[in-house]
Amino acid sequence: MFGCLVSGRLVTTDFMQINEKQVVFNLPDCESINHIVIFLTGTQPFPDGYGGSVYFCWPKMQTSWHLLGYISNEKPSAIFKITKVKLLEGGHNPFQTMSDPDDHTIAQIGISLEPLTEIMNQTPEASTVPSNVVAFFDFTQKMLHSLFNFAASFATTQQLMTPNPAETYVPLSVIKTWYTNFERKMAIDPNFWKSL
Repeated sequence: MFGCLVSGRLVTTDFMQINEKQVVFNLPDCESINHIVIFLTGTQPFPDGYGGSVYFCWPKMQTSWHLLGYISNEKPSAIFKITKVKLLEGGHNPFQTMSDPDDHTIAQIGISLEPLTEIMNQTPEASTVPSNVVAFFDFTQKMLHSLFNFAASFATTQQLMTPNPAETYVPLSVIKTWYTNFERKMAIDPNFWKSL
């Protein structure tokens, strides 16, 4: 039902069932973990009205779990930056039956089945940073639109153009083509620009 992806590693669906409402992923080599993706695999949805609260536990503080956020049928995946969470103390332990793993290089991600009404009232740790691809996509579209409008405000026809040999001109159609291509690539893969 659940999958976990640590940045730079293969996907894992190998979790421990703690009880009928809680599962835990063990994440070895915890010092190298910065981002974690938790997702539904699509084999089984949450029961109606339920979702999964996602918690993180640093190995040397097994009684200190920190809420990262949640997943649900409507939000089947989430990306979390946990670099700062590693430094936090405190928190609570929703996984009361858990025992400390012997290996202190193993962090844990816990998913707890809870009613969506309770999940929506929870506040994740202030230092967790859920990645918001949608907000980034919206920002990029608005930025591109602003650039195009700005360039278009200087548009003129060749008849009205004053010759200036020191100035380079780019046809507005070139910018529009670039804008359309960039927008299409963003729709396909919001992270394509990282490979530029």
